[in-house]
Amino acid sequence: MSTATTTAKSASTNTSGEALILIDGSWRPATASGTFSATNPATGIAIADKYPISTWSDINAALDASVKAFEELRCLPAERIASFLELFASKIEKSKDKLVAIANEETGLPVVPRLADVELPRTFNQLRAAAAATRTGSWAQATIDTKANIRSVYEGLGPICVFGPNNFPFAFNSLAGGDFAAAIAAGNPVIGKSNTSHPGTTRAFAELAWEAIEELDMPRGMVQLIYRTSHEDGERLVSDIRVGATGYTGSRHAGLKLYEAASKAGKPFYAELSSVNPVVILPGALKERRAKLVEDYVASGLAAVGQMCTSPGIVLLIESPEASSFVEEVSDKYKSAAAGTLLSRSVQQSLHRSVQSLVSFGATLVTGGEVVPGDRCALTNTILKATGKQFLESPEKFQTEAFGNAALMVVCSDLDELHQILRSLEGNLTGSIYSHTGNDDDAAYSVISKTLVSKVGRFLNDKMPTGVAVTAAMNHGGPYPATSHPGFTAVGIPGSMLRFAKLTSYDAVRQDRLPWLLTNKNATGKTWRSIDGQWTVADVAS
Repeated sequence: MSTATTTAKSASTNTSGEALILIDGSWRPATASGTFSATNPATGIAIADKYPISTWSDINAALDASVKAFEELRCLPAERIASFLELFASKIEKSKDKLVAIANEETGLPVVPRLADVELPRTFNQLRAAAAATRTGSWAQATIDTKANIRSVYEGLGPICVFGPNNFPFAFNSLAGGDFAAAIAAGNPVIGKSNTSHPGTTRAFAELAWEAIEELDMPRGMVQLIYRTSHEDGERLVSDIRVGATGYTGSRHAGLKLYEAASKAGKPFYAELSSVNPVVILPGALKERRAKLVEDYVASGLAAVGQMCTSPGIVLLIESPEASSFVEEVSDKYKSAAAGTLLSRSVQQSLHRSVQSLVSFGATLVTGGEVVPGDRCALTNTILKATGKQFLESPEKFQTEAFGNAALMVVCSDLDELHQILRSLEGNLTGSIYSHTGNDDDAAYSVISKTLVSKVGRFLNDKMPTGVAVTAAMNHGGPYPATSHPGFTAVGIPGSMLRFAKLTSYDAVRQDRLPWLLTNKNATGKTWRSIDGQWTVADVAS
């Protein structure tokens, strides 16, 4: 393999058809220990492109370039960073057809509405939201005490590593998704590690990002791409002294290995790991609108073939004829619906193992649980059932995440047993309670709601959890093991930016040496004033 590098304007594939990595502004051959290919999950056929497994030499070079880029970014005005994010977003929007085609082949996710009409617009819109936050500086929470001559502000932390998941090739992509947008907007360079399920999609984003960097003359090491590393090198990367923090979305097992390595080195590691997203349906709601609840649950549970981090994996019911009918009707609809394509063979195998584990723990397999014959990655739509007593005897086992088109119905003997189950739950991204639209369930709701709220990052009423709105008010996080830190969100600008920032206090620093947000008159044309001891921002002319 040639060791010569090519300029970033050239193709990101060498003459042998192997993908190049993007390091310090150059598409160059990796110092690789091997190669891998993605597989089309709808056909089971390997895609022709080969991607390198980088060794530490590549990672070390990327880290060095990131350090240099961070120093350069700290000297740039916020307007330049905002312009990059906006130009990148525009390039993504104009490349819609190419990106959608690549992601569809690599993930099996439908072109419409999922990829073209939902996820890609979400991706470039959140980049634009990040640009707006960067431009105004509101995210940085600048605070000025003129009397003490002390000022504080959030600012960039350093090079950020982003590990993207398999289930959102656009919106959570390591080089275009929410973690990327938040990290860049806060003033940090990003080293993206592609998910091995969709490396071609990530490469396409890297090409567009580099075009934007060149056009705006941004730091060369601002955006870099590697495709895969050994587990040992991945752990070494997240714990390296040059790294500011890591954003990770993926399996609990792999995430915890990286988290342990980062924590030993004192490095922030923001991980989204696993969540079963409990849905409680109270008796009054079932009596009032059971048919609608069945419809809503099936639509949510089978959305994206259950491969959403907010998919409702456990339903809690209180024993009654209506509860029995609900389980039966949901099961019938799962049985009659065609099984969708899962993201990869490994997802299929993991889901099948989880279903088998739940059965071995004592759950009854109501429908499904079988691998669909043929080359397509698929498992029949699956509903399992357990009693509240069974759950409480082994709560940890019954919270096994079945990532995909499978769900566990837990039928409790009474409200007290249901409440005990809520107390036994691990942390989750979401938790929902459905209740009577009048007041029939109010007494039960008051007993259980505060317990469920304490277990989740997003609490819902009469709504399924699978729609994650991209809004500043959103929390896409939660107590462990949903995430590694319950105080932060992975969705929602500006809150998500704070993961990749540090709070700095400037004490007795001269005006001409301060960051722009901390001067008495900053670039927004506003000035900070003390009003009754509360710091606020007011018009200069006032």
